[in-house]
Amino acid sequence: MSNTLPRIGFIGIGMMGHGISKNLLAKGHALRFKANRNRANLDDLLAAGATEAGSNGDAAEGADIVFICVTGSPEVEQVVYGEGGLLAAARPGLRVVDCSTAEPSSSARIRADFAARGVKFIDAPLARTPKEAEEGRLNTMVGADPEDFAAIEPVLKAFCENIFHVGPPGHGHVLKLVNNMMAMSFAACIAEAFAVGAKSGLDLKRLYDVVSVGGVNCGIFQMMTAKTLSEGALDGFKFGIGNARKDLRYYTHLAESLPVASFLGEATHQSLVQAANLGYGDKLIASLFEAQEKINDVKIVPR
Repeated sequence: MSNTLPRIGFIGIGMMGHGISKNLLAKGHALRFKANRNRANLDDLLAAGATEAGSNGDAAEGADIVFICVTGSPEVEQVVYGEGGLLAAARPGLRVVDCSTAEPSSSARIRADFAARGVKFIDAPLARTPKEAEEGRLNTMVGADPEDFAAIEPVLKAFCENIFHVGPPGHGHVLKLVNNMMAMSFAACIAEAFAVGAKSGLDLKRLYDVVSVGGVNCGIFQMMTAKTLSEGALDGFKFGIGNARKDLRYYTHLAESLPVASFLGEATHQSLVQAANLGYGDKLIASLFEAQEKINDVKIVPR
């Protein structure tokens, strides 16, 4: 391995973190990781030369950059402030990059606490799926000062196809929440529209055909509907309802704090809460169709 490449600490070897770590190792970076709940996918990383840390703070030992890739703000706060946490181990000159989808107000507090120790805290949430993580083809939106972005961009290229510097610290997390609000609003809208169509007796395949060649067509529409209608499969949109509910909660908190009225964001959030309460929180987004079926006593998904 080249001694000139930044040394990496990595916290969170989950569905996204495994692929990211694999690609960092393949590009020659020394990597020290801290696994959390999942220990089923560590062998190939260890075989490729990674070392395992005993604590979150230990992952920063010898590292130039530490990546955090966990679910949301409670998990990030545990990594930073918990026993054996990253903040206590931080040293001047370290850069910490948060790839989670997190609440901006929490990230601002963490950023200030790291800054007091001479550490830069950079937000770089991710888009796309675990498949693209394994392929090194993720998208990221980075909130950072220009100097920090220039320092981490070459490392991000190890696992990202598209890298966007979207503004100063904090703007990455804000942009991700705005993006996810639009995506989840489309999805909730589609599920409701298909329920109305089904209740009226409309042929849902004809609805799909018409929308697919018009201005309403989009990637979200196809991910929600194509496999659902053709195969009865609900895995075309690989994002979980539980995570979506969390992201929309962060979005509505952000809108309230500005303050900006958020009628659609609130409605989408409640659609996701309702779906989770009906038992679909662990399922993927297209299961919003199943929630609509249960609520409205209609059939949408071919079985």
